[in-house]
Amino acid sequence: MEAGLLTGLVVFVLASFVGFEVINKVPPTLHTPLMSGANAISGIAVVGALLIAGVREWNITTILGLIAVVLATVNVVGGFLVTDRMLQMFKKKETA
Repeated sequence: MEAGLLTGLVVFVLASFVGFEVINKVPPTLHTPLMSGANAISGIAVVGALLIAGVREWNITTILGLIAVVLATVNVVGGFLVTDRMLQMFKKKETA
């Protein structure tokens, strides 16, 4: 196996584990307010994944970059929808 691929795989596994542990430690009452910060981080991840996926050669890195673009985009859109729904709960309701 190529050394760069092995290093990338180790970083991916460690980042996945650390991310899972960090998210599990956030109490549910704080999860929704933190979504806007997470959206900014996911937006950065989309840009990075686009740079990786934009290579003309098709290899494992490009495929993983494409998957990262899709997943980070879903995360950004879902985060904005959840944040918008949360903000709608705090608006005054109009009387008919």
